[in-house]
Amino acid sequence: MLKRLNLLAIVMLFAITSMTAQQSGKIGLVGFYNLENLYDTINDPIKNDEEFLPQGKNAWNTEKYTTKLHNMAYAISTIGTDPSDKIHNAEGLWVLGVCEIENRHVLEDLVKQPEIASRNYQIVHYDSPDRRGVDVGLLYNPQFFKVTNHKSYRLNVPGQPNFISRDQLVVTGILDDEEFSFIVMHWPSRYGGEKRSLPGRMAAANLCRHIADSILAEKPGAKIVMMGDYNDYPTNKSIIEGLRAKGRVEDMQEGDFFNPMWKMHKNGEGTNYYRDVKGVLDQCIITPALLKDENDPYATYQLLKPMVHSKEYLKQHDGRYNGYPWRSFAGGVWLAGYSDHFPVYLILLKKI
Repeated sequence: MLKRLNLLAIVMLFAITSMTAQQSGKIGLVGFYNLENLYDTINDPIKNDEEFLPQGKNAWNTEKYTTKLHNMAYAISTIGTDPSDKIHNAEGLWVLGVCEIENRHVLEDLVKQPEIASRNYQIVHYDSPDRRGVDVGLLYNPQFFKVTNHKSYRLNVPGQPNFISRDQLVVTGILDDEEFSFIVMHWPSRYGGEKRSLPGRMAAANLCRHIADSILAEKPGAKIVMMGDYNDYPTNKSIIEGLRAKGRVEDMQEGDFFNPMWKMHKNGEGTNYYRDVKGVLDQCIITPALLKDENDPYATYQLLKPMVHSKEYLKQHDGRYNGYPWRSFAGGVWLAGYSDHFPVYLILLKKI
């Protein structure tokens, strides 16, 4: 009897110690958000921004632009900070990749919004040659992430010399006290059909793979987060074969990446809805170094949990599109919403 009690005491002590370790660990949040056409109101003669001008199709004006900025900032401010979430971080996102932004100016306006101004987000951005004039970028809180290097990579599609799309942005730095690299992407769309447009996304997958492999060749075991709107699902060829990102650890082979969004997609979650079909287009894919290792007491930052930030206020609540992401525009009509995508983020845990 005494032995059984001693064993029970040991088990309880281990459980309490494990809970305490998680509670005393440091939580870091990194995420991605498609901001859906965040344009300013100024005509840029070298960009296709005519729809988002005061005299354009969307009658885009200062009032709408200000509302859009406020909505985006509020959505960003609430990611991972809601006390009702089982795991949250009052400091909010440390790093946020974004896409569908016209230029650096709109990001400068965004980070000044009162909802997130206190975080002092800094910006990494390059202009892309995209036909619609949209780019990708990275926002980061300098209290937690220190940038050491960044570079933009041009996307080329074999056999299509006139193909132009968004560049891929690579930012390396120190997250707290660990080196991380973030690759921010917005892969070519499915315009013209999934099959016909696939070569563009396969080329994007190959470019991302090249960038990540270059980092890993210089530093084996590098912590890399590949984040973006992939315009493909975790089960599609560009992700599984092109990027070699698997959704189950037991399926991974040497050189494979891990896609924590795969299970969410298989379970019917969605970041975007199209013709009543929802799926996870927005993904944060990681290198094996970020997989949680329960047997390593000295493990540094590891993936704890992936999340889709699909709070009720981000959804439409009436009509045919009930439950869809609440957009800014639909069919040229101003809806005063947020985005046609939900944000995604990773909860990272560092044991102390």
